Amino acid sequence: MSTMITADLVDLDLSADTKEAAARSLAERMAALGRVTDLDGFLADVAAREAQMPTGLDGGIGIPHCRSAHVTEPTLAFGRSAAGIDFGAFDGPADLIFLIAAPAGADDAHLTILSSLARQLMDEQFTTALRSATSAAAAASLIAGEELPAEEPAQAEAPTEAQAETPVEAPVGEPAPVEAPTAGAPATEEPFRIVAVTSCPTGIAHTYMAAEALERAAAEAGVEVVVETQGSAGFTRLDPAVVAAADGVIFAHDVPVREKERFAGKPTVDVGVKAGINRPAELVAEVRDKAARGEVTAPAAASGRPTPVENAGGPDEGYGTRLRKWLMSGVSYMVPFVAAGGLLIALGFALGGWDINKAPSVAEHFDWGQVDSWAALMFQTGGLAFSFLVPVLAGYIAYGMADRPGLVPGFVGGAVALTINAGFLGGLVAGLVAGGTVLAIQKVRIPPVFRGIMPVVVIPLLSSMVVGFLMFLVIGKPIASLQKALTDWLSGLSGANAVILGVILGLMMCFDLGGPVNKVAYAFAVGGLANPNEGSLKVMAAVMAAGMVPPLAMALATTVRGRLFTRAERENGKAAWVLGASFISEGAIPFAAADPLRVIPAAMAGGAVTGALSMAFECTLRAPHGGVFVIPLIGNPLLYLLAIAAGTLVSAGLVILLKSARKRAPEEQQAEAATEVTVAA
Repeated sequence: MSTMITADLVDLDLSADTKEAAARSLAERMAALGRVTDLDGFLADVAAREAQMPTGLDGGIGIPHCRSAHVTEPTLAFGRSAAGIDFGAFDGPADLIFLIAAPAGADDAHLTILSSLARQLMDEQFTTALRSATSAAAAASLIAGEELPAEEPAQAEAPTEAQAETPVEAPVGEPAPVEAPTAGAPATEEPFRIVAVTSCPTGIAHTYMAAEALERAAAEAGVEVVVETQGSAGFTRLDPAVVAAADGVIFAHDVPVREKERFAGKPTVDVGVKAGINRPAELVAEVRDKAARGEVTAPAAASGRPTPVENAGGPDEGYGTRLRKWLMSGVSYMVPFVAAGGLLIALGFALGGWDINKAPSVAEHFDWGQVDSWAALMFQTGGLAFSFLVPVLAGYIAYGMADRPGLVPGFVGGAVALTINAGFLGGLVAGLVAGGTVLAIQKVRIPPVFRGIMPVVVIPLLSSMVVGFLMFLVIGKPIASLQKALTDWLSGLSGANAVILGVILGLMMCFDLGGPVNKVAYAFAVGGLANPNEGSLKVMAAVMAAGMVPPLAMALATTVRGRLFTRAERENGKAAWVLGASFISEGAIPFAAADPLRVIPAAMAGGAVTGALSMAFECTLRAPHGGVFVIPLIGNPLLYLLAIAAGTLVSAGLVILLKSARKRAPEEQQAEAATEVTVAA
């Protein structure tokens, strides 16, 4: 740990007022020591991790962290803020900020050390000592474990070293210690036993902090707990005997639990990882209460495998939220096939012309020296990639609902949808039907002797039969008719109808900048590529163009009228040029989060203009992503760029106008005047 943090990486008077500014200030110290090679690239990775889940913790702690290709070695920087900085914790701003940077390929030893720090943060004695540290060197030594905080005299029965080391060094996978009964006390029943799994997207901090919090809460409640941390350093599976002997299970996770079927058939509490950090005692009490009521996970009685919607929403989420997540699960797995297939097909057309679709199979006719042969190879390979779109969509919608047992009937349903020309809509319905069928089968109680063959034989067989019957003979043909009507409508789009659709899609793409509404518009466009025609290619072009506008507009606004934005926003504006050009709408999120009432309406106005112009100009696009880097593959590329530029100007102009019209404090106006004088000079 002493190599990860030095006095040069400590700022005891951190003056930043936002989490972005705090991360930049600490990252600059890393860059100065050569531990970060690309400051903006690293900060983009930090922001991406922060967008997944706020890193503020109760108790005044902020732990922005990420794994990044721009980090040369595992590094930790620490800042102490007198005013406090909002990192999204429920109890208020953080005054202790730890920026944790891990290389993309960090080895297990380094990540284990970082996880030890995460556990230390749950120790109030450790954080109190950091708040009272008087020098950067003392704080660095304390964090590195070279110096322990002073103890209150006669506060604890155990030696102070044991108190300081126990939460950090206690190996994960061992039961948390339970206090022995005092002499003469009556014998008690065996303690309640819990097994827990903690995990987070990065697997560096929250994973281990949740484990530490659960272990402490269990010890206070007289409960034994064994925690499996599924972090970046990998994970060690709990002993099957320990799992079998457990009375209850706690999942505190923000990524899917690996091999979750091991824990089926027990009282289970399933929450996000921050709940494991912030309210561990409640989780322990909740799982004990479920055990007392005899409440166990439903799927275990049927198949030995879990069937709750593990990756698509917790039990407190409504059906609409879970449905959206199921659909997005399918779309997220489908998009890489669309990207690869679409780009290969577009390159085939670019090299071989529009008649390349008539070329014979390259398996039988291929001339190494002919450009047309290479074009045909790209076109035919892309076509094969496209043939997987609907089965993959259906398969992974079912997977999002029912885990791996849903894959077989989902893929079968998607293949049937292709066979009967039900297309993208058929894939959506087939995935939902497959997932629902598996969930229904798993609720049927069966004798224990048959449970072993359920996931391998019975569930795939019965669910595939049901899905095939429904898709071929019941719902498939009506869906195919609806798909044909939608395809014909898109093919006939022209004039005012096309412009109106472009406006609607542009508004949706810019409403929540990568959120659910944005994803619905994007999924609609990508779905059209499964059965491409002139209309669906126009829709894809309009959606991508509109999605590029918000970050480009914010970048332009910060360049033209920088004084209307904070220093952190001006820095974000530089990165927004690249993000916008790459069709990453999330590049505008920092601006929208800071000033949503001005930024979002302005972005939507520009997106609507761009969407309308793209449709009016009849621009087309076969690739689902790529931004300006796929401009050569776009129909009417110059007019397409004009549509993007027009929307960017509208959004930038509106956001400047709205920010200029707001009421500002006298001191802010004086500062602006001083800036203007300086510029004029």
